[in-house]
Amino acid sequence: MFRRLAAKFVERYRKMSIQMVLSLSFTAVAAAGMLLMSVSLIWRFSSANEELVAENSRRVLAQANLTLDGYLRRMMRISDTVYYRSIKNMDLAEDDLTGDLSLLYEENRDDLVSLAVFDGEGGLVSAVPLTALKQDASPADSDWFQAASRSMENLHFSTPHVQNIFDDPDYPYRWVVSLSRHVQLTRDGATEGGVLLVDMSFSGIEQVCRDVTLGSGGYLYLIDGDGELIYHPQQQLIYAGLLEENNRAAAGYRDGSRQEVFQGRSRQVTVKTMGYTGWKLVGVAPEAGRLTASLPLFGVTLLLFSIFLMAFLNFLISARISDPILRLERSIRELDKGLSDVKIEEGGCYEVQRLNHAVASMVSTMRHLMDDIVRQEGEKRRSELEVLQSQINPHFLYNTLDSVIWMTESGQQQEAIQMVTSLARLFRISLSKGKSIIPLADELEHARHYMNIQQIRFKNKFATEIEAKPGTEGLYTLKLIVQPLLENAIYHGMASAEDDGLIRVTAYREGESLLIDVEDNGLGMRPELAASLLEEDRPEVRTKGSGIGVRNVHQRVGLTFGEGYGLTIFSEPDEGTLVRIRLPAMDREEAERRRQGEEL
Repeated sequence: MFRRLAAKFVERYRKMSIQMVLSLSFTAVAAAGMLLMSVSLIWRFSSANEELVAENSRRVLAQANLTLDGYLRRMMRISDTVYYRSIKNMDLAEDDLTGDLSLLYEENRDDLVSLAVFDGEGGLVSAVPLTALKQDASPADSDWFQAASRSMENLHFSTPHVQNIFDDPDYPYRWVVSLSRHVQLTRDGATEGGVLLVDMSFSGIEQVCRDVTLGSGGYLYLIDGDGELIYHPQQQLIYAGLLEENNRAAAGYRDGSRQEVFQGRSRQVTVKTMGYTGWKLVGVAPEAGRLTASLPLFGVTLLLFSIFLMAFLNFLISARISDPILRLERSIRELDKGLSDVKIEEGGCYEVQRLNHAVASMVSTMRHLMDDIVRQEGEKRRSELEVLQSQINPHFLYNTLDSVIWMTESGQQQEAIQMVTSLARLFRISLSKGKSIIPLADELEHARHYMNIQQIRFKNKFATEIEAKPGTEGLYTLKLIVQPLLENAIYHGMASAEDDGLIRVTAYREGESLLIDVEDNGLGMRPELAASLLEEDRPEVRTKGSGIGVRNVHQRVGLTFGEGYGLTIFSEPDEGTLVRIRLPAMDREEAERRRQGEEL
């Protein structure tokens, strides 16, 4: 039904006169302006309300932080009093800490569960009011003991846990937060390490957090620096797996307020970090966006805006009707500049639509023709690459297999196995699953296997060095471009070498280019002859190997990567020859883009 009405409306609109279009356009613009203003004001009120909630959460968390900070600092002062006024001034061989510990405990018994001092091995020195260790207790293995022993200069607060060191017949499952620190004990004039343990009642922290209110539906929870829950109003349900909280993510939040979507619900999260402990107070408030006393102002503003808008548009609407023609004129001007992505909008009244449609049809035809030309050029380029790639004759394979047969018949099984293994790996890398762009490491590995075969065939008449410099890791190259140059170096550069022939392959990065040098210390040639090897009108010189000439490699690189890439030959008589391949420095992502471009 809706589609039918929409189709009728569109049909009627296309047949409307300019006068009718003016009237409808005026009404639509006025309605759109009113709607825009309404949405803008609603958004403004909602933002103000969210900021108010955030500010309230920050104030509440700041107050809770002060209360908790005071509570924890009181525990720290108790620890300092025990250490600096009692432990530091006593020789345990002559004095007893129990009296001082009892006095401190009685003064702070509402907040404390126990005070205890242990030696460096975990043995109990003194404790109040709980004095009997559990049979299976191992203080030295506790997290609070090890934390104090590892970092001797700091105080350490644990997460809430059940007190499991001392026998407590009245409260066997009392929850505590342990404050531990490393201390120096004196015994017979000699000092030794120990640990002071202050077990605070978790109920104090729980009471502070429980009393915090964050408005309707809001709540507060407390986590340590790793996101472990210290307090949560639904802590038991969370531990039972019946409820989830986003505490792990909150551990990475910075102080302040932010919007968060958790379990499909948007909510405002405010974080406050407690200075010394690194604990985080996290306040959660459901998303709120009520419009309250601002509604009268909203109505008055909307009315004034509507009156102004209708008066203003009365003067502009006649000029706006000509916009479709102006847009068409600008589009034609952009087409005249040679831009190919110009969009012809088919808007306006009936007469303008007909004109736009005619121009759009012409542009579409032109684009199709251009796409056909580009596609044909791409197919031509791929054909040329395939022809160059396919210029590999089996001569090298035949010679290698003949060598394997000869070695096998003459009893050189180890050399034959080595040659066949290198040949297999050589051709596996050559195939490369049909890909023309492969990792540089694979191309150099292909070159190594090729040179292994040739060195066996030529009885180590020359040496080979293949090296990839730092910075080339993860780069990609066109495949089968190094082997033809090695082949050329063997059959031309090493032709008269005795036992001191050397062929060196070096890959390195230079800016945004990857360079691969193939160098030999053979006879060399005149520079003008070296320069002529890459000329288009020079006949291709084929070697006794794979049949891919140096110019073939140069053409493949140029066709694949464009002008500026290819081969450069440096040579001097009796000085050897260096052939340098210049390629773009492609990482894996760039290589994949080029492969996809070849497949299109």
